[in-house]
Amino acid sequence: MPTDSPAGPSARTQVRVSGPLPAEQAAEVLDLVRRAAEEDGVSPLSEHVMLHLRYGGDPRARNVLLWQDGTLAGYGHLDPTDPVEGPAGEMVIDPAARRHGLGVILGGALASEASPAGLRLWAHGDLPAATRLAAAAGFQRSRALWQMRRSLQSRIGRPQFADGISVRPFQIGQDEDAWVALNRRAFARHPEQGAWTSDDLDMREREPWFDPAGFFLAERDGQLVGFHWTKIHGGREPDDSDGHGHEPIGEVYVVGVDPAARGTGLGRALTLTGLRYLRARGLAQVMLYVDETNTAAIGLYESLGFTHWDTDVMFSSGTSTDGSDPDGERT
Repeated sequence: MPTDSPAGPSARTQVRVSGPLPAEQAAEVLDLVRRAAEEDGVSPLSEHVMLHLRYGGDPRARNVLLWQDGTLAGYGHLDPTDPVEGPAGEMVIDPAARRHGLGVILGGALASEASPAGLRLWAHGDLPAATRLAAAAGFQRSRALWQMRRSLQSRIGRPQFADGISVRPFQIGQDEDAWVALNRRAFARHPEQGAWTSDDLDMREREPWFDPAGFFLAERDGQLVGFHWTKIHGGREPDDSDGHGHEPIGEVYVVGVDPAARGTGLGRALTLTGLRYLRARGLAQVMLYVDETNTAAIGLYESLGFTHWDTDVMFSSGTSTDGSDPDGERT
């Protein structure tokens, strides 16, 4: 979602919709994203969209490019992966081109491409200008994603695993298929995370931040029953467009538990395992994402010392229901 004011365009604009972008054009978009992140202090696009730009992504996704007098001034991404809620979009306007109504034009192009299913738009960081623009366009707040943080310098409890559970790091070239299947089971009611395929995993394995030593798998009787995938932002990123700045920070990237293993404390124990690993890497802070309505997960994270830090908001052109799963949270 842009931080743009609907004041009317001041120059000739052109909008083009396409599938995967050629590398040169994707690089232009990534540079625009970098400038916006520097201006706003938060990335305007999610990791999912950034990976789409870097590696081509889902061929069903649509890229919406907005040009002003021959210069790229805005970008929008439409993701068709949720068959229940409908397409989800994200968009950004170049800071140098804001306050000329380009956000309304780009948002209208995304809405037209999403029709008749309706459109849901993410606004990262809950910036006031994005909220005003969404209201002016007739969108309503339909979902919120909290960012929570805690210090890694305060006490971290010792993980307690049930009898028969063993934990080991992810093995590249060995665990992909089993992990994808477990992730699908753990997030069966979470349309975004549960839809991940081997291609989604492969893209992340190719990222500079990927570290199998920080990707913990829990097994029982030789079968995967849970995992905690950690991530480190800063220092190893290809650029700073994630909006987390240059100071390294850890992330509880994804914690998933097989439905058959829920209620055993496995999720808590895996979370503590990852926190201890990130502290051992010398990091001072850790973050995670969780749905605002997922009170069970928020309660767990608060009991582990996390507090609310920031919010990403989804605006919808129609009503929306939250599909998060309190027992299997994409954090």
